[in-house]
Amino acid sequence: MKRIYSSHSPLLVSHVYNLLVAEGIRCQTRNMGLVGAAGELPPTAIWPEVWVEREIDYQRAEEVVTRALSGDTEAEPWTCPGCGEELEGQFEQCWHCGRERPVRRGG
Repeated sequence: MKRIYSSHSPLLVSHVYNLLVAEGIRCQTRNMGLVGAAGELPPTAIWPEVWVEREIDYQRAEEVVTRALSGDTEAEPWTCPGCGEELEGQFEQCWHCGRERPVRRGG
């Protein structure tokens, strides 16, 4: 396992975790409940973290995190595998047939 992200904000850590899970990257959060230790430990030692479980996923996870934190989150258009409808990137479900967007792999 390898740490991919850490922040003082549990909200940002949860967001990064959710982005990675949506990309099919296995990861875990740590230190989400250590706020009570503030003052007893150095501040960065208690920051919530996201850890990638498999080394093979780390580079792709870095790309996802970098893209998300840079504000470059515009998704690519996609074609529904169910009905062939062309959809804009922000949609996660086909408006025509209701099929979910396929999980995006690699980058």
